[in-house]
Amino acid sequence: MENTNQKGVLIYIEQRELEIQKVSLELLGIGKTLADKLNTKLYAAIIGKNVISLAKEIVYYGADKVYVVDNPILEHYVNEPYAKALTNVITLVNPEIVLVGATTLGRDLAPRVSSRIHTGLTADCTSLDIEEETNQLLMTRPAFGGNLMATIICPNHRPQMSTVRPGVMIQPKRDESYLGEIIIMDVKFTPTDMNVEVLSDVKEKTKKIHIEDANVLISAGRGIGSKEHMSTIYQLADLLKGEVSGTRAIIENGWLDKDRQVGQTGKTVRPDLYFACGISGAIQHISGMEESGLIIAINKNPQAAIFEVSDLGIVGDVSKILPLVIKELEELKCCSENRK
Repeated sequence: MENTNQKGVLIYIEQRELEIQKVSLELLGIGKTLADKLNTKLYAAIIGKNVISLAKEIVYYGADKVYVVDNPILEHYVNEPYAKALTNVITLVNPEIVLVGATTLGRDLAPRVSSRIHTGLTADCTSLDIEEETNQLLMTRPAFGGNLMATIICPNHRPQMSTVRPGVMIQPKRDESYLGEIIIMDVKFTPTDMNVEVLSDVKEKTKKIHIEDANVLISAGRGIGSKEHMSTIYQLADLLKGEVSGTRAIIENGWLDKDRQVGQTGKTVRPDLYFACGISGAIQHISGMEESGLIIAINKNPQAAIFEVSDLGIVGDVSKILPLVIKELEELKCCSENRK
């Protein structure tokens, strides 16, 4: 789609069982910022069955126009009809930029659509900006196993397209006074568009841990020494009413479940308090937590990279320091309860 008349930033709004996914709201926030820098409009596309009911909510988060593809064939996510629907929206809108959440669904959908519209796709971005001189979209993502951050541009094809990791952008405030236009699109589907037959929808019964929503995270690294020391991590998390997370090394050792991993190959988090225990600070991990409100790090190596992004650093053996921290917190809690 090499067309110089492209305008606007288009956000694909992912919904599951008629619930808008948080990453899509985050994308509306960064999308508005990019649109303002380009002096253009913010558009959104939502696809599914009975999704017209969600259109007004998308407007409240800043969309100037919401394009709705509502069809019974779209009740469950199947890549072929969803790719057709989003391709139709992009063809009609002719945007300069298209953003999709880097979720399981988004990572399946985005490359199929980018191939159909003959443009590039930068995956798993953690930062987006506009270059002032050229108005090019600067798409930054970890590269070479997370050992460096690469900023990628797409100068020769439009739209500029990327998937963005959940949790790295700030969700905008909901404003019911915001006015936007809702446009219903009639995409013609045929039986051949349904290339997969959904026999049943089986929901996972185990409770998923959403560390990206936690206000407090106590995160463990290889420096805690052994799995037995994880009990101290959980104890501190209980005292601070937080969740436990960890580095890739901890997950690979089997000390924590995969859904608690922070970093490039895990989740991006932005808690009010991030407690880094025995974490050296590899860029793969830092890229997933550096936007946290207050970062406290404990590491026995005074040169550890984690101290470069920490607000408070403690040099010492985490297995000796954490019990002292827990003792102090328990005494403070006890004094507070006695005053009551």
